[in-house]
Amino acid sequence: MARGKRKQQYRKQLEEKRRKASAQAKGRPSVTEAARVGAVGAGAGTARAAASSVSPVQDNVDIPWTAERPQPVRRAFGVFKVGRIDFIGHRSWFYAFSGTLILIGLVSLLFRGPNYSIDFTGGNAYTLRFSQPVAEDQLRAVLGQQGISNVVIRVDRSDPDQAIVRTPYLDPEAEAKMLDTVKARFGEVEATSGDAVSPTIGGELVRNAVIGTILACLGILIYVAVRFEYRFATAGVLALVHDVLITTGIFSLFHLEVDSAFIAALLTIVGYSINDTIVVFDRIRDNLKRRGKETLEALANRSINETFVRSVNTSATAFLAITAIYLLGGATTRNFALALMIGIFFGTYSSICVATPIWLWWRKRDERVLAASSSAASSRPRAARARG
Repeated sequence: MARGKRKQQYRKQLEEKRRKASAQAKGRPSVTEAARVGAVGAGAGTARAAASSVSPVQDNVDIPWTAERPQPVRRAFGVFKVGRIDFIGHRSWFYAFSGTLILIGLVSLLFRGPNYSIDFTGGNAYTLRFSQPVAEDQLRAVLGQQGISNVVIRVDRSDPDQAIVRTPYLDPEAEAKMLDTVKARFGEVEATSGDAVSPTIGGELVRNAVIGTILACLGILIYVAVRFEYRFATAGVLALVHDVLITTGIFSLFHLEVDSAFIAALLTIVGYSINDTIVVFDRIRDNLKRRGKETLEALANRSINETFVRSVNTSATAFLAITAIYLLGGATTRNFALALMIGIFFGTYSSICVATPIWLWWRKRDERVLAASSSAASSRPRAARARG
């Protein structure tokens, strides 16, 4: 619908220009006569050119935006003006922002480490339903009396009578003793045993999660390199690494639990982010075919602006859906939804502000190297003729 309106607007502009040109040309020879005279003097090619210069615009012509005719200013969500934002001109600010977030996350991962759940460290998980609201500190103190440390307790904010408890690995006898102590302190307790993971299986899950993430990035690298080019592929994968590092760093910084659902969220983020990045890269590739004398900076910035509304609207729709899961879902899905919210936000940001500037830097560097080699190759024959 929007493209049809743009075509109609462009056709109206062409018709207005033709009317003005016709008004200025009154008293001059007609186009047909000029074409006939040109054909006598310079051949039939001039007549064909003169006739085609006034041919009407066809309805089925795809009218692309160019540097001379840029995309008009539009509004995202009907509020924010977009279409002429200088993303490339502010890329140094984007580099500083992303570098700061990644550095903070890496420092947290190095000195604090991820807060692994029992999926990776091994242990037991229980869902406890109490007859009255319970506080996390009270439950932790009772478990501490039994010598059970390194316990993760999550009380549901929307339902304070329910708590999820994750403990180190307990054998059946220690598990029964722990539940009896909780019932003696808090009265009637309905306990539902969840997962029981041994430390060996937890270590295998860590390795499989790392291998799965690396294989996903390699597969994306190969596909984008074949479908587009190696510069697009490398820039896209670096943007994915950017998203994964920031999401993992935020979870480590705030000591949020990292479980198997978090790994699923990371893989979802990788797929979502590369999809958004490919949309921008595809527009850059199309604009390169009709680049003309436009600079690479202007072309990249124009391509981002042409896809900006689409990227923001798509990401906002997904973000709102995940926000609903975060707010209305249970405690077990809250961290999963939070990881997706962080990943969607920074995935959209990296597609616009990280991946494209990386490709631009690499492409400009290759063009400078090619220009320097061509200049050196052309100067050698001139030097040889001068010596001769």
